[in-house]
Amino acid sequence: MLKNFMKALTLGGCIATIATAPAAFADKLDDVINAGELRCGVVLDFPPIGYRDANNEPAGFDVEYCKDLAKALDVDATILPVTWAERLPVIATNRADVVFGGTSDSLERAKTVGFSIPYAIYYAQAVVGKDSGVKSFEDLKGKRVAAAVGTVPEQEYLKYAKEWGVEDLYQGYQSENEVFLAVAQGKADVGITTNTAVKPIVEQYDTIDAGPRMPWTTDFTSVVGPRLDVTWLNYLNLFVTHQVRSGRYQELWNTYVGGEAPELRIPGVLY
Repeated sequence: MLKNFMKALTLGGCIATIATAPAAFADKLDDVINAGELRCGVVLDFPPIGYRDANNEPAGFDVEYCKDLAKALDVDATILPVTWAERLPVIATNRADVVFGGTSDSLERAKTVGFSIPYAIYYAQAVVGKDSGVKSFEDLKGKRVAAAVGTVPEQEYLKYAKEWGVEDLYQGYQSENEVFLAVAQGKADVGITTNTAVKPIVEQYDTIDAGPRMPWTTDFTSVVGPRLDVTWLNYLNLFVTHQVRSGRYQELWNTYVGGEAPELRIPGVLY
């Protein structure tokens, strides 16, 4: 009888535990829909991908991408301006739901945040002072080179600077606007940015010319979300796919960059 009693007690305890167990937590997709708001971290000193227009309102390729995602979710879009260095922390601390900010999907970063499939592709290029004499990448030796802190251009260039023994000539700035201003004012000879930013910067500053392309690989960038939320990342992947299939990706690229949008498929990789 004691054995039967203990068996009944154990079964009853399991039933009670199941009955009183809390409901499963909603994931990020549910959170955003229930909140009625999508919080997008966007770098706004990265024209024409992200910038402020004549009315000081957020504009650009990434801003429109955020608005498109909010529309698909039937929620309001909130643009949160972030610096390059803030792109991962705003996700890790849940201050943003996604980041659109030219973020390369490196394995090191993937230890902290999650990444969608690529939504935009860039390559690194320099802007140079008109009197700098810089025509090729090799000409950067011995020059004062600037880039934004926490970016792939900074990380990649510093590898060469160390090899050349000119790390002391490097200048790191918190934003690309500061990088461009330093070159325009002659405080730096070279600023490293992406190819999409070169044309508007050259048009903005009389003292800056387009410089050489950097030798490192093409930069595949992803939408950033929480690392553990697979459902949200799957939704972001599907959203990026729909942007391409609908022609919206090409439309946005035509509007803000011009020309044929880069192919998003990585050679030898199946998406």
